[in-house]
Amino acid sequence: MFSLTALPDGFHENPYPAYAALREDMPVCLQYDGSVILSRYEDLDLVYRDTARFISDKKAVFGPKYGVGSPLYEHHTTSLVFNDPPLHTRVRKVMVGAMNPRALAQMEPGLIELVDNLLDQMQAKGSVELIEDFAGAIPIEIIGNLLGIPRSERGPLRDWSLAILGALEPRLTPEQEEWGNCAVTEFKAFLRHIIDDRGANPGNPETDVLTRLMQDDSDGGLTEVELYQNCIFILNAGHETTTNLIGNALALLDQHRDKRAELQSKPDLIATAVDEFLRLESPNQFGNRLTTEDVTLHGHTIPAGTDIHLCIGAANRDPRQFDRPDDMLLDRRPNKHHAFAGGPHTCVGLTLARMEGKIAVSRFLNRFPNYQIADGAKRAGRIRFRGFAQLPAQV
Repeated sequence: MFSLTALPDGFHENPYPAYAALREDMPVCLQYDGSVILSRYEDLDLVYRDTARFISDKKAVFGPKYGVGSPLYEHHTTSLVFNDPPLHTRVRKVMVGAMNPRALAQMEPGLIELVDNLLDQMQAKGSVELIEDFAGAIPIEIIGNLLGIPRSERGPLRDWSLAILGALEPRLTPEQEEWGNCAVTEFKAFLRHIIDDRGANPGNPETDVLTRLMQDDSDGGLTEVELYQNCIFILNAGHETTTNLIGNALALLDQHRDKRAELQSKPDLIATAVDEFLRLESPNQFGNRLTTEDVTLHGHTIPAGTDIHLCIGAANRDPRQFDRPDDMLLDRRPNKHHAFAGGPHTCVGLTLARMEGKIAVSRFLNRFPNYQIADGAKRAGRIRFRGFAQLPAQV
């Protein structure tokens, strides 16, 4: 049996053989703790759409995991992704409004300038670390701008994000749990003066997500806890997944240099290419839901109250949905992957993430057409998120 707490050798480097076995032999894979892994595309699609039988609220799961009242419990039970209506509806509406097409169009010139400045700095060095110097630096700036966080104060944001999201792994060491709790506490303290200042000096609600969250008065507005924790969520969600998208894309193009040459000769393919990178190496490999009633899938009855692990990485290579699923097809259409989840919980920042990916990858290739990933590349070693901790390169 495949177990999330006892992974096969080499899983972090290449999880896809294990995922293929899950899809074909164990589409409903019971775990030792009573939870279940689903890995087929059609099953994830069903779960995402059926919000009555499969809910996002994780209090019943996170209470035993983190301890009710702990900082991690407060964060992960209050943030958008692990909530259902009415909180989910209210917060999502605010975020969608702040990421309208006009707002994104206004962000694009600044994003291009940011990317070009990072490329200038890398060109001066020659030997670079693509996560620290490039992939991780872009979303920190973009999400920092959305929340209006002063640029001089953004230094600790990435480490806090890694600690908080790392606590979502199936198995935690005491050190990881302590690191995650400390990160939530420090992040809240960091936000206090920013939120106090924004209350006295509101930003433009058309482009300032924090101002929009603070001024929202639907259903009484957000509580203080909801406001703080969803600010943390916005930074974490927008940072980790986009960092992984860019890093994974550059690694894939180095591994498949024929595809790199194809993209360089046909730059208009960048939009479909980004979605193919997202499908092949999904930045978020697992999602979760909780059953509200008994559900039968593939002859197995899943009891009410079961924690469901949605294996996005497996579903996005399901041959029932995708032709030649393990091949990189830069012009793949249609490409209805689950990298951004689905249903009412479809990632609210998907358009922004795609824009960051397109600009970052295309301008990187234009500047460094012959880059090479160097020795020392290291995966982050996490199950839920797939990306690199280190990605050295010669540019």
